[in-house]
Amino acid sequence: MSSPSVMIVEEIHSRLGVLQPEYVDIDDDSASHAGHAGSVAGGGHYDLTIVSAQFAGKNTLARHRMVMALFVDLIPHPIHALSIKKTLTPDEL
Repeated sequence: MSSPSVMIVEEIHSRLGVLQPEYVDIDDDSASHAGHAGSVAGGGHYDLTIVSAQFAGKNTLARHRMVMALFVDLIPHPIHALSIKKTLTPDEL
């Protein structure tokens, strides 16, 4: 049986599928936030890098909004924090 954290990472991957990403990196950083109020309530902390052609022609804020819109119902629980490290197009690699 998968841990809740693994299930959340799988859910993040699944939801990002609508952006047809060429690359996704999700880092579960929950352990380094142990004792934090959101962690105590069971919410995880995740860092995300994603490469998608759908970001072409959009500024950073628009790209982040596209990503965050996919997780509105998961924040603040079971995702307490989702840090979007990079949103790139394939041409920006």
